[in-house]
Amino acid sequence: MHKVQRPLHRDAVRLYAALSDLVRVYQFRDRDRICCHDISVTQCYALDALGRLGARTLNELAGQLYLDKSTASRVVSTLERKGYVTRQAHPADRRAVLIDLTSTGRKLLARIQDDLVEETRQLLADFEPAVREAAPRLLERLARAAEQRLDHGACIPASIA
Repeated sequence: MHKVQRPLHRDAVRLYAALSDLVRVYQFRDRDRICCHDISVTQCYALDALGRLGARTLNELAGQLYLDKSTASRVVSTLERKGYVTRQAHPADRRAVLIDLTSTGRKLLARIQDDLVEETRQLLADFEPAVREAAPRLLERLARAAEQRLDHGACIPASIA
């Protein structure tokens, strides 16, 4: 490894470890907090996507969730059975169906988000304002960069794996 790459490699190792720890903690937190609302984490992610983006086709929702169409369809069917989403005819494409939140789904999403935001507020309370302001910007940039790599089909070279 070249000298110039060493600090970048060290930073990448540290960031990977930190993100792995954070994701692991949040996965368990999400499982424990969200499942008490009688939905799975994946179902909550679907509600969140519909809440942020509005009505979507099944293919669009599957893409947002990084799920195949059949898995997304099962998620939507369960949410529909529970009364959290509806399927309606697409106004521009008779073959397509739009999936959207019901008022019950919106209320559930708001309760879950309020709970998780309050937990995050308490977590951030001990950090300096500059850190609180910088952290979301960094995570947003990391998420966008990671998403772009996924969109372009990037994979880990065998030499690294």
